[in-house]
Amino acid sequence: MENAIRVALVTGASRGIGAAAARALSRDGWTVAVNYRNSRAEAEALAEQIKGAAFSADVSDAAQTEAMFAAVRDRLGPPQALVCCAGTASCGLLQLTDLTEWKRVFSVNSEGTFLCCRAALPDMIRAGRGAIVNVSSMWGVAGASCEAAYSASKAAVIGLTKALAKEVGPSGIRVNCVAPGCVDTDMMSCYCEADLDELRCQTPLGRIGRPEEIAEAIAFLISDRASFITGQTLGVNGGFVI
Repeated sequence: MENAIRVALVTGASRGIGAAAARALSRDGWTVAVNYRNSRAEAEALAEQIKGAAFSADVSDAAQTEAMFAAVRDRLGPPQALVCCAGTASCGLLQLTDLTEWKRVFSVNSEGTFLCCRAALPDMIRAGRGAIVNVSSMWGVAGASCEAAYSASKAAVIGLTKALAKEVGPSGIRVNCVAPGCVDTDMMSCYCEADLDELRCQTPLGRIGRPEEIAEAIAFLISDRASFITGQTLGVNGGFVI
């Protein structure tokens, strides 16, 4: 018998864009699996608020990722939607970036997305439907000085999205990407107020974005309103990258 509950798994959902996406999907009728790595209290509070469930996993670890999907499947049902939002940042000159740091950024941003997509696909293919939204960055589109590792890892997410959309489209699965601009999250904490003012000035809309604004784009791409959209990267950046 087909599961009547629509299950969505959001990685990196304990705060920021991930938490906002979890709230938006819950509002749209999804039962949300809230993934977290370290922020257990925040994730469990959010899950209780939206009547979902919290699941711990480091998405850069293949065994933990597979175990998380198994736990979600057992407790809620197989995810029909996946939002890959877990990510990490890195700043610094390329010549001062050691290989350990480079691999750390790629392991979360790129490999984590790959591992989650791979774990989600069998159930989606079996059902003949599904929607995946990967979260990249405008720097994955345009590149950012002193953020080579981050930019490259997020560009890889866009490439994965395009390739996977072609691969699984015949199975009824859509795969899209959002590329946020400057958004008021913990990742912006490394910027001083002068830097933030400069970023505002460079953004045609003249301000920093809100996590909820990125979440609305994610919720749209997950929804049936985007039923003929796949393989696309939607820039939600206030016009910073056009």
